[in-house]
Amino acid sequence: MPAELVQIDEVIEKFWESIPPAWRETRHTIRRVAAETFGMTAEQFQVLRRIRKGIDSVSALAEANRTSRPAVSKAVDALVNKGLVARLPDEKDRRHVHLILTSEGQRLLEAVYAQAENWLRHKFQSLSPEELSALLSALNLIQNIFDTPAL
Repeated sequence: MPAELVQIDEVIEKFWESIPPAWRETRHTIRRVAAETFGMTAEQFQVLRRIRKGIDSVSALAEANRTSRPAVSKAVDALVNKGLVARLPDEKDRRHVHLILTSEGQRLLEAVYAQAENWLRHKFQSLSPEELSALLSALNLIQNIFDTPAL
């Protein structure tokens, strides 16, 4: 077997051994913080996070979250009912509704982020500056690979 295939196979194996478990633990922590402290689901947290980044429609949120429109719509409805998200009709196109965070939604999202980031900070604090730099480079590579459209 060619050397580059062995290396790719090793990367794939390490990917399966590291990324899914890391994401499961991170997601579990976010769910715990969001549910126990703020009464939200992980999906609601993701919707808030993406609205904060400027994604302001159910369709765009579904695409960004790689989930169904009904699932996102359900999460948005819950967030609107909690007073965390507001719907604003588009002045030029009444069929389009913009989603924005309310001040309470912004405050809650910042609090969830603060707790989740403290957890991540605790996880990463044992790494040296060189290891942190290498990890950041690797994460940038992973992001670039998965942001590239599939052929």
